[in-house]
Amino acid sequence: MAKASARTARNEEPEPSVTVTDSGKAEATGDETSVTGYRGPAPGTGPESPVSVHLSGTGNVTVTDGGTGISGYVHQLTVHSRLPQEPAPWPHQVGVIPSVARSYQQRAETDRLRTTVDGGGATVLAQLLTGMGGVGKTQLAANYAHAAWNDTSEAGGLDVLVWVTASTRSSIVTGYAQAGIELCRADPNEPEKAARSFLAWLTPKADAKPCRWLIVLDDVADPADLNGLWPPSSPHGRTLVTTRRRDAALAGLGRHTINVGLFTKDEALTYLTTSLTGRDEPLDELTALAADLGHLPLALAQASAYLLDTGETAAGYRALLADRTATLADAAPDALPDEQTLPLAAVWSLSIDRADTLRPPGLARPMLQLASLLDANGIPGTVLTSQPALAHLTAHRIRTGPDLTDGPTPVTTRDATHALRALHRLSLIDHTPATPHQAVRVHQLIQRATRDTLTPHQHHQSARTAADALLAAWPAVDRDTDLAQALRTNTTALTERAEDALYRPDVHLALYRAGASLGNSGQVSAARDYFQHLTDMFMTRLGADHPDTLTARNNLATMRGETGDAAGAARAFADLLDDQVRVLGEDDPSALVTRGNLVTMRGETGDAAGAAGALADLLEHMVRVLGEDHPSTLATRGNLAGWRGEAGDAAGAAQAYADLLDSQVRVLGEDDPSTLVTRNNLATWQGRAGDAAGAAGALTDLLEHMVRVLGEDHPSTLLTRGNLASWRGEAGDAAGAAQAYADLLDSQVRVLGEDHPSTLATRNNLAICRGEAGDMAGAAQAFADLLDSQVRVLGEDHPDTLLTRNNLVICRGAGNAAGAAGAFADLLEHMVRVLGEDHPHTLLTRNNLAICRGKAGGTAGSS
Repeated sequence: MAKASARTARNEEPEPSVTVTDSGKAEATGDETSVTGYRGPAPGTGPESPVSVHLSGTGNVTVTDGGTGISGYVHQLTVHSRLPQEPAPWPHQVGVIPSVARSYQQRAETDRLRTTVDGGGATVLAQLLTGMGGVGKTQLAANYAHAAWNDTSEAGGLDVLVWVTASTRSSIVTGYAQAGIELCRADPNEPEKAARSFLAWLTPKADAKPCRWLIVLDDVADPADLNGLWPPSSPHGRTLVTTRRRDAALAGLGRHTINVGLFTKDEALTYLTTSLTGRDEPLDELTALAADLGHLPLALAQASAYLLDTGETAAGYRALLADRTATLADAAPDALPDEQTLPLAAVWSLSIDRADTLRPPGLARPMLQLASLLDANGIPGTVLTSQPALAHLTAHRIRTGPDLTDGPTPVTTRDATHALRALHRLSLIDHTPATPHQAVRVHQLIQRATRDTLTPHQHHQSARTAADALLAAWPAVDRDTDLAQALRTNTTALTERAEDALYRPDVHLALYRAGASLGNSGQVSAARDYFQHLTDMFMTRLGADHPDTLTARNNLATMRGETGDAAGAARAFADLLDDQVRVLGEDDPSALVTRGNLVTMRGETGDAAGAAGALADLLEHMVRVLGEDHPSTLATRGNLAGWRGEAGDAAGAAQAYADLLDSQVRVLGEDDPSTLVTRNNLATWQGRAGDAAGAAGALTDLLEHMVRVLGEDHPSTLLTRGNLASWRGEAGDAAGAAQAYADLLDSQVRVLGEDHPSTLATRNNLAICRGEAGDMAGAAQAFADLLDSQVRVLGEDHPDTLLTRNNLVICRGAGNAAGAAGAFADLLEHMVRVLGEDHPHTLLTRNNLAICRGKAGGTAGSS
């Protein structure tokens, strides 16, 4: 009862009330008080006498000059703002500029940042530093900002510098708002309005003191975040933006883009040696480490920190990077250097996520996964837009929207191209369609980081798809030598990264295609080494009797023969044939092909008649087992025709080639490379049968056909040009033949290289033309130079090398039969040992020796 009585008594008392003028109304009822703060004029802007407000009734409080008074019981207090403050005096900095990194490197971009006029003479008002994550854009901007802030000269000093971390629109607004609060008395309760006030304050005004300002927007993630937030154009101000984006929306009047690349080789080495001062690291290891890290500044910084923290050597760190069971995260230091926030493995993850949101959504990541297995220095665009690649993108598209919930939408070539452009816009790849054979470049560490995210199943599946894509992009005829080289390089890169994916469940045909492409391009030594590596790999992974191991051995033996080692190739084919018959049976098609190759190599050692007889027997076997129209049967007919001619039946060889040509046109078509080779051989044997002019005419027609089908630079086209030059000479046009050889040599050096066997053969023919034209001294010098090259490239025992020695003796021996006889005698002994007594080169040299001895004897006798 006492409590109730007391409450009633209090309610009967007069209610205390407070009215506060000039700041809004505050009413207090009972024992609760509502309080409003009084905002008086800012000091120095209002009346000279202080303005005060006195509150009473619940306790006394006096508010003076914008202060806030609270009296009585307060249930909840919310403070919304503080009073405006005086603008900060100049010079003034807003935001924190990152510290300059340890071992910071001055780079070409540093000078470009100081550019005030672009190439067209326009004033540069804004600079955009763009590039992949980790190239050092923020460091370049920080170095520039520090230098500008510390410049105290009248011409270069700054009045205001604002550094904004601009990864989101809200962070940009917050940074601008803070500048507005500090510099132009903006209301902190309204950041959007404060940000606009700051931008308006930056706008130059005719009657105001010029303000020299620099605004740095670091790490802009989305061009749309800057809509309405670009600093205004001003003759006194500059804007510097760092971003990974390369969207057209970032370009604008007065904005100058600087593409920030990797360290140069020298810059990377200097960085490592400076960072690792005091450590005894071999320069070659540091150079190799810089290359392993792709000269990426961020990677070099974190690697240096790892080495310093762990005491690991550069060689040990390289071994860690090469370890396929390790990831990039394993190579990161525990504490990141230079105020870095992300380890290398995570630097690009947000960019990939954002790229996946760009149109077409969900394709960027699976596209990058495919590219991560191929050559970092250039992937043909046709590989990543091939049907296998499109199927991969369709199956692995990231589900990002309701339109994708009803099943996979087939990805088109256009979609795949746009996915590449999305990755390009985020600086995750460089996509340059103008160089189609190297249209896509990906930094090797982005590739590594991407592969690290794949499960073993995803890795295996992606590697098989990449091989399918390479094979789909490979034309049937390598008429474009640059494309062929790019495809071979990508196959090599894939082989190094695919682990066992290209061997299981079966050997992928791309492995064979790359080796065949090397041989078809005339790089026979490289092809031999390639198939030796493949054979060794198959032996280890698949076993000696696996069909693919036997196939690789066949290709290896073939390339040994192409390099001039006919005897070694014959032995390899004989051993292979024994194994094939034991494992596969004598009627197996591959065993029959090996029999044909064995016979051919034995013929190359000098037994042309024996080769022709053996091929005739083999042909009957092939017709019975494979049929008359099988490609291997047709190839054997061609080999038989050639050895009939070498055995002395030129007319029979020509007729056999004519018959074969009819069959090939019917079965394979007139544009098939095998058909074109037969036309070349037919013309050659027509000439050797006595019709030089007819051979030259046929080869002229064939050359036009080959250029159309195979291209001007195809090795078979170049071979036909050589044969045409030869028969032009035989037909009486010596000068025309010499000029044709000279033109051909230029093409071969450009396409095949100076050391290619076909290039060396043309040099031989050109030297012969000089001798036949009467310039024996010039011919002798040409043969001497050629001999040096052949010994270096082919070896002193190669048949072509020995033949050049023969030709050189002829030129030098003109007028000195006795000296020539001695040289021929030495050469003959060498040829018998290497080639055998019955080899055509041996017989030729024996004949020349006999002639010289006869001339030397006649001279002696007459004297």
